[in-house]
Amino acid sequence: MTIQRMDNVLIVVNDLDAVISFFVELGMELEGKAPVEGRWVERVIGIDDVRQDIAMLRTPDGHGRIELAMFHTPKAISPEPTDAPANTLGIRRVMFAVDDIEDVVARLRTHGAELVGEVVQYEDIYRLCYVRGPEGIIVGLAEQLS
Repeated sequence: MTIQRMDNVLIVVNDLDAVISFFVELGMELEGKAPVEGRWVERVIGIDDVRQDIAMLRTPDGHGRIELAMFHTPKAISPEPTDAPANTLGIRRVMFAVDDIEDVVARLRTHGAELVGEVVQYEDIYRLCYVRGPEGIIVGLAEQLS
C-alpha cells in the first residue's frame, strides 16, 4: 500500500492572525479556524492538558494545505536559534510555485517578510528565493520561466 497524498504541514505559531494574514496574502485560502482541546488531541500528539486554536489554509488548486496551531496550554516551546539558517536540522521551509516572484515578495513585505538571501535565476528554468515571514517562517518561492 502507498500513501494517497500529502495532506498538510503543521506550523506552530504565537500570533495566529498575523500568520494567517501572511499566507492569505501569499494566495492561500482560509478553510477554517477553530479551538481544539480534549483527550482525543492529547492522545494524538502525546501532550496532556492541550488547549489550542488551529487554522487550516489551502492552496488555490486545493491540493496543498498548511495547518497553523497556536497553543494556549501548554505554551509553545521556542527553538534556538529563533531565525535558524538553512542548514539547521529539521523542516526549514515550504516552497510555493508563483506567477510573479517580484510581485509576491513586494506583497509579503507588507506583512513584515524579508528576503533571506536574494532572488536568483537557476539556468533558464526558474527564479527562486527564500522569504522569512512572521515568526521566522521561511517560505520558498519559485517562478517558472519556460
